[in-house]
Amino acid sequence: MEIFHAAPNTSEGDELELLLVLVKDFDEKNYQLPELDALAVIKYKMKEMGVKAKDLEPIIGSKGHVSAVLSGKRDITLKMAQKLKNYFSIPSDVFLHSA
Repeated sequence: MEIFHAAPNTSEGDELELLLVLVKDFDEKNYQLPELDALAVIKYKMKEMGVKAKDLEPIIGSKGHVSAVLSGKRDITLKMAQKLKNYFSIPSDVFLHSA
């Protein structure tokens, strides 16, 4: 597997770049990653980090708002999504399909 150590601007480096483009194109056409549920990701991160619902009050709002969001009764707003993204260090893509 020497090709993975090919130097840039060489014939081997060009071959490696071409192979990477072809593999990426194949993957995009043949494999679709499942959409993540933003609420499930938030709950997972809460468990992972030991975060309680009350800890989200500064981010989401009142205790009632936090409860409504976590139960799925209230949508996550753009402002909440931005704060949650930063707080939990999760990609913003998680919130895109939920919007």
